[in-house]
Amino acid sequence: MTSENLPRDERWWEIPQKWLQQELLPVLADLRLAIVLLLAIAIFSISGTVIEQGESIGFYQQNYPENPALFGFLTWKVILLLGLDHVYRTWWFLSLLILFGSSLTACTFTRQFPALKVARRWKYYNKPSQFEKLALSRSLDPVRLDDLEALLQQQRYRIFREGDSLYARKGIVGKIGPIIVHASMLIILAGAIVGQMTGFVAQEMIPSGETFEIDRIVDAGPLAPSQIPQDWSVRVNRFWIDYTTEGAIDQFYSDLSVLDSQGEEVEHRTIHVNKPLRYRGVTLYQADWGIAAVKIQVNNSPILQLPMARLDTSGVGRLWGTWIPTKPELTAGVVLLTADLQGTLLVYDDAGQLLNTVRNGMSLEVNGVTLKIIDVIGSTGLQIKADPGIPIVYTGFGLLMLGVLMSYVSHSQVWALQQGDRFYVGGRTNRAQVAFEGELMSILDQLPTTGSRQC
Repeated sequence: MTSENLPRDERWWEIPQKWLQQELLPVLADLRLAIVLLLAIAIFSISGTVIEQGESIGFYQQNYPENPALFGFLTWKVILLLGLDHVYRTWWFLSLLILFGSSLTACTFTRQFPALKVARRWKYYNKPSQFEKLALSRSLDPVRLDDLEALLQQQRYRIFREGDSLYARKGIVGKIGPIIVHASMLIILAGAIVGQMTGFVAQEMIPSGETFEIDRIVDAGPLAPSQIPQDWSVRVNRFWIDYTTEGAIDQFYSDLSVLDSQGEEVEHRTIHVNKPLRYRGVTLYQADWGIAAVKIQVNNSPILQLPMARLDTSGVGRLWGTWIPTKPELTAGVVLLTADLQGTLLVYDDAGQLLNTVRNGMSLEVNGVTLKIIDVIGSTGLQIKADPGIPIVYTGFGLLMLGVLMSYVSHSQVWALQQGDRFYVGGRTNRAQVAFEGELMSILDQLPTTGSRQC
């Protein structure tokens, strides 16, 4: 016996389809499941906001010790075991997003599309008893259907007629709105998944005049290497800080040039806080600053550039320092300290005594030599991000707003029947009931009729 001769319920390829339609889709389309999934996504998203993401193991060991455990259970081991240090890239969080998207898709195809299909159909009422089921209906003395049709068309109804029966509707876009909302949420979920899988975050501290390639990645998705630029680099032409008259920082600025693989400039922009540089899907933000080096001259020596290191101040302010030898055998020297890029440096001897205060371009005699401060070189701290999912998410949010507005449009229906010496008319709507009643009563009041009675 061939498969064509098998009974319908014995055809093996129809079993998965039957299971999908009768078992799986109703479960996925269940509103209760969607609510539970949405709550779970919200809770874990909050945890990803509260718990610092992408930090080192030492950070979590210090801030989430085993004794005492936060809330009695949250320790660094639990955080690392569950992946709470990178919530949005864990397999279980992405699974929740996919499952929620599947629930939306199932609901769309099992409920929203059938509801739209039903709304697009027109059905005539051929019996007076059918009008009794409507929340709003009237029985009038004979009037012409043409008069009612003209008045309904003025209110932008779409008219369907068959003999002595009339059906009119408007606001079908209100039935399309929920479908657009579901589609937009699916697009947002897709954008979030794409961003988490392919996005990356890097941090660079670059001295003025230096060129760098993006390689200090601090957080990245599993597919991010394909997004990290390999054929262009960035040159920091200059970094500077504007200060207020009181000496406080007003704004940081970085003059940046994007260079192609041949070193040619293809983009040039000065960035500051809240004004980043965007190039080929990568965004460079002004995030931090530091002091990289100091240029000095000892007597008539060539200009020397000595690196400056940031000193531990226990979180109180910022301070950078370096040691400058004043004897060839390196047996004596002075310490230079500075706290900003305003050009003021403090000079200390080996005993820790303050010798002098100097500024850029000034010289001083120390240990028998002339020390001249040429310049203090700042370094810019850049946070570099790439998230290919952002355009997708923005598109989804745009559609979401459109779908919500469309959903507020009322779907209104009107039926009319001319039978003998009576004229029956009625209607219903899915929202704005009072406004619909006022509209329909206004239409009926304009019909040329000599009397009426309520159904």
